[in-house]
Amino acid sequence: MTNSDPASPDVAPPVAAARLLTGDLEAIEAARELARFAEREAARRDRERVLPWAELELFTTRGLGGMSIPRAYGGPGLSWVTVAEVFAIVSAADPSLGQIPQNQFGVLAVVQDAGSEAQKRRIFANILDGWRIGNAGPERSSKNTLETKARLTRDGDAFRLNGEKFYSTGALFAHWVSVKAVDDEGRNVMAFVRRGTPGLRIVDDWSGFGQRTTASGTVQLENVRVGADDVIPSGVLAQKPSLHGPISQLIQAAIDLGIARGAIADTIAFVRERTRPWIDAGVEAASREPFTIAEVGKLEVELHAAEALLVKAARTLDTLGAAAAKTVDAEGAEAAAAVDAETVARASIAVAEAKVLTTEVALSASEKLFELAGSRATLAEFNLDRHWRNARTHTVHDPVRWKCYAVGDYYLNGTLPARHAWI
Repeated sequence: MTNSDPASPDVAPPVAAARLLTGDLEAIEAARELARFAEREAARRDRERVLPWAELELFTTRGLGGMSIPRAYGGPGLSWVTVAEVFAIVSAADPSLGQIPQNQFGVLAVVQDAGSEAQKRRIFANILDGWRIGNAGPERSSKNTLETKARLTRDGDAFRLNGEKFYSTGALFAHWVSVKAVDDEGRNVMAFVRRGTPGLRIVDDWSGFGQRTTASGTVQLENVRVGADDVIPSGVLAQKPSLHGPISQLIQAAIDLGIARGAIADTIAFVRERTRPWIDAGVEAASREPFTIAEVGKLEVELHAAEALLVKAARTLDTLGAAAAKTVDAEGAEAAAAVDAETVARASIAVAEAKVLTTEVALSASEKLFELAGSRATLAEFNLDRHWRNARTHTVHDPVRWKCYAVGDYYLNGTLPARHAWI
């Protein structure tokens, strides 16, 4: 499969039937199978900017795209602990592959919290059938990530959508493109546009030095028709407690954790197999050099600390989800009360704490690789710099300094963090 020609009408990729996962262990094994397949050509794909079509198809057909969909809607309803670990496993092999479906899970959380029952049933069923959702949210011309200039205007019993988006990760690979826009009343909405709809154009112009094969480029929208049933009032999530923010951030942190795992694994392999010991060490192998041993030990400690906080954050989300499900059974429409402002804040802070450590270890591990592996590791034939390029690119998605601020303000002043997808 090749890229769509951006000069021709956009065509959706074919839909391949997806497996319905039956449990957490099956998802973990599917992720490991995918990782083994993806890592074979990961360095070459990065070097040549070859998009991971076959690898993403395997992610989809193995049922991983729908693993978070609740059982009430036909999905497996897997734990967030499992979802995070799946993304970490995949991202250790190829973090671009891990990032491509990331937005789908954030969008599904928006559908869960702001969509109608009919929208939930339809969109969730699409994903379980093997459809993919791409992102068209941020805009380069806006003053910040929350400002939206794309407009959704009424046109009879439907709407027309106009605007241009960037950082549209997953859109090129998708069957639905979720577009953030502002309607005639000035309200924030999320419009779902089918691939192949006239006026929708996706351009693979992403030129970042890292995460090179995410195709996180431009989406152009010119008078695109959108049915009324394909618009979700996502703006309501700024006024009510919702888990869509911490869910999105949990997966971002899992991707960074995967980058760290991949960098550390390559460091260990290179030191064992290729690095020469330093002349003053008095040892026959670099793997016996005391300072190298200590530095690898430090990296492993930092990695395991990040893993522990990520699991803790995911378990917090699982606990909140279980509480909400029990309330659904008992009280029906009043279920949302189980997820209040304080509990969502705890989830956001737990995820923020994990995000701080996953960011730090991804950057430190990918940089330390060269110090420990030596000058030979800088040769282009190994392409080991992709770990740092990927870590540096992905970790600027949202500034970790604001995570530290949110954590400190919460514990020191009792301030609840903001409600958006970046906290």
